[in-house]
This record gives sequence, C-alpha cells and structure tokens, in this order.
Amino acid sequence: MYNVVLRVSQWLGNYTSYFIIVVAIVTYFFPELFTWVKGDTQTCILGFIMLTMGLTLTVQDMKVLAARPFDILIGTTAQFTLMPLIAYSLTVGLSHIIPMDKSIIVGIILVGCCPGGVSSNIMSFLCKGDVAFSVGMTTASTLLAPVVTPLLVLWLAGEQVDVDAIAVCSKIF
Repeated sequence: MYNVVLRVSQWLGNYTSYFIIVVAIVTYFFPELFTWVKGDTQTCILGFIMLTMGLTLTVQDMKVLAARPFDILIGTTAQFTLMPLIAYSLTVGLSHIIPMDKSIIVGIILVGCCPGGVSSNIMSFLCKGDVAFSVGMTTASTLLAPVVTPLLVLWLAGEQVDVDAIAVCSKIF
C-alpha cells in the first residue's frame, strides 16, 4: 500500500502543473461543469490541496522551519503590510482617474488585506520554491487573519467588516 501511495504522490508531484492548466482550460470553456464546487465541497477541495502540499514536506523541513521563526514573522508582516498598502494605493490612485464607487474601493482593499492561501503553496511547489516556508507563512497568516484583516480594512477603508469568529475558526479547522 505504501508503494502505491508513493507512486501516486510522485505522479501528482510530477504532473501537477499540467493538471492545473487542463482544469483551468476546461473551466474557462465549460464553467457549468464546476458549478458543484461551492460551500462545503469547496472547503473540502481546498483542505485536500493543503493536505497534499503538507505531504510533500519532510520532518527535516519542519526542523528547518522551526529554526527560522523570524523568517515566518518577516513574511507574514510583509503580507499584512505590503498587500494592503498596495491595494490602498491602487484605489487612491485610480479613484483620481476613474470615479469608483465606495463599495469597489472597500472590496479592493479587503482583497488586499486577505492573506494568501493555498495558491501560494501550490505556486511554491510548482516553482520548486521553499514549500515549508510557504506553508508556515500560510499557517501564521491564516491564524492571524480573523483579527488583522478586519482591523486593516477599518483603518485603510474606514469600513467595518463583521467577522463571525466561530464560523471562520471552524472553516480554518
């Protein structure tokens, strides 16, 4: 059984980028095939992707990651400062050129304040990057997001975002 799991894992690791490209093309031309991906199904798919990214890590990766907490702090801090400030600057700059509704401005800032997620781990994996670092940053930013994201939106957009902390924590779990 172990050998089967190992072979499947290696095959998925070798052909992940092709699989993603094929799914993206099929989704573009036939979006109705994927209307079932919503709610709990979407959560399960994202959980499965996160699990598979975690399975690429070794005990040695975790030891290296545990020895570099400052790197995770720097990355997470950059994620919660650079992205929101870029989103804010973009909306302020564009609103002088193109009149924008307040809801659009708040939406762009909200997206900028939300941390990266599964896609950053996948990109790190596909680009042969430091997946352990990406997973570590995703973990840290996901745990901080229910508190930090609403505060950043309030500060940058002047709008309060109500967060159901229990619902968010259950989705994260």
